Parts: sequence; structure tokens; C-alpha cells
Amino acid sequence: MGHVHGNPGPGGWGAILIYKDAKKEISGGEDNTTNNIMEMTAVIEGLKKLKFECEVEVYSDSNYVVNAFNQGWIYGWMKNNWKTSNKEPVKNKELWQELYALTKKHKVKFIKVKGHSDNELNNRCDELARKAIK
Repeated sequence: MGHVHGNPGPGGWGAILIYKDAKKEISGGEDNTTNNIMEMTAVIEGLKKLKFECEVEVYSDSNYVVNAFNQGWIYGWMKNNWKTSNKEPVKNKELWQELYALTKKHKVKFIKVKGHSDNELNNRCDELARKAIK
């Protein structure tokens, strides 16, 4: 989960890792960033915390992140040398490349959740992101 004041502006991200009965909360922030960057960073940092190859379900309210994989956008971008269908350079290419590499290391399933709803974990991630804003 990412949150930014201004977009671009100061932003934060938060993630909760759950394995059986164990739960770990992580968060961070940047002075000048965007919502998309913070949303991607939350997923990347969460996956980077995994110490061994895992089957992972990533729950995110980010259409940007979830659709890139579930709609196959990222595979088209890679095939087109990191250009969009409009021949524009893909924004945040380095983050996409890092996220893609992590999805090759782990078996990742992306699941879309509704933002700002009654999803307790998603709301907690939003709270972590807000508190991480510098």
C-alpha cells in the first residue's frame, strides 16, 4: 500500500507479511515520490523480506500493480523493449524490472482488494504508509 501527499510529493508505503501465525509489519517513505512508486515499493519490499522461495499471495488495492501482472501488461512491455502500446517508455521501468525478477524467484499470485473499505489488513497498510511519510 502506498500513499502520497501531493503526487508527486512526500510519500510512504506499508506492507504486512503473514505466514501461519507470524505477522510482520514493514514500512518506509521518500521525500519526493508518486503513488505508483510507493505502491510498487510496498510489494517489492515485502517480497524482498522472504528468506526462501515461497508461494505468495499479494493483496493490493493498486490497479497499477495488480493489472500489470493479471492483465499481462508487463509481458507486453518487456516484449516491446519496455515501451507501452503507444511506443512511450514505461514509467518506473527499474522498479518493474525488480518486481518482475522477484515474481520469478517466488510463485506470486496478485489479488485485487478494494481500497479504503472494510479490509482490516489493507486499512492497516494504509495507516503504516501514512505514518511513514516524512
